[in-house]
Amino acid sequence: MKTKSIHHVAIICSDYETSKHFYVDILGFSIIQETFRAARNSYKLDLRAGNGDAIELFSFPNPPQRVNNPEACGLRHLAFEVDNMDESVSYLQSKGVEVEAIRIDEITKKRFTFFKDPDGLPLEIYER
Repeated sequence: MKTKSIHHVAIICSDYETSKHFYVDILGFSIIQETFRAARNSYKLDLRAGNGDAIELFSFPNPPQRVNNPEACGLRHLAFEVDNMDESVSYLQSKGVEVEAIRIDEITKKRFTFFKDPDGLPLEIYER
């Protein structure tokens, strides 16, 4: 198998409008396509993040909550690269998003921090 890139990351949310607002209006991802699937009573929102990265935001009736603590096996978090950590943190905080203290990656010496989406999914910003 010769993988060229990650095609998309899929996220299931508990409140579609709240998560759509968060990812589009706060994080600034652009909408590629929004589809309501009546048979599933579910939305699928295709989003563009950055230079072509794609996120699929799904809504399903009554999805189980994600296990956060203790961390479970599986996808740990989703990280986004930013040019300026201080500006990014200030922006998120101005929108009411709680952001952890900035840390230094002991291996790369780059700055990073975490915040959560409306469902508690851990998201990271990592300075270029």
